[in-house]
Amino acid sequence: MRHHPHKERGTEPHPDVWTGRATNRMQWLLACAGAACMALGIELAVDAPWTSGLAPLLMAVIGCLAAGLLMLFGTLAFVHVAVRVDTEAIEVRCGHMGLPRRRIPLSQIVGAEFLPRVTPRHWGGWGYRWRPEKGTAVVVRRGEGIILELGDGRTFTVTVDDAEGAVRFIRERLRLPATGSANGL
Repeated sequence: MRHHPHKERGTEPHPDVWTGRATNRMQWLLACAGAACMALGIELAVDAPWTSGLAPLLMAVIGCLAAGLLMLFGTLAFVHVAVRVDTEAIEVRCGHMGLPRRRIPLSQIVGAEFLPRVTPRHWGGWGYRWRPEKGTAVVVRRGEGIILELGDGRTFTVTVDDAEGAVRFIRERLRLPATGSANGL
């Protein structure tokens, strides 16, 4: 779903706010696999014959439940990302609960670039990522994104629909000159 710049959901157009989001429907498949692992663990705990030994059965139940919880909650946190830019900061919220969350004051941003192609492979997977040579990123799907250059020399990358609109909006707020898009990561 693509949001129009300068609009917040459920409110009138506001020229000082840009919102956007990106969604990865593939994460739902992984979340379903996690739910299936949890169901298997519960099924083993309830219906398995306890005559084969307590330790192996307990390890199987705990293993299934732990794997299921990790897959379920680890993937649901990155089903989508919401980005909000206003006159003071850019805020990035992940998943339905909005966690993890990152808020970067505009005063800490010295540059913003459009990236036509960001892939999980470049960052080592989906989610909230950190790589020493690249900085920090929130990658929920393959596609366009923005990269923010921070005043301390670090960078922050996020995949979001209408990334060009976000970059324009941020540049206007920072009074930075418009430039062409980056070559991508």
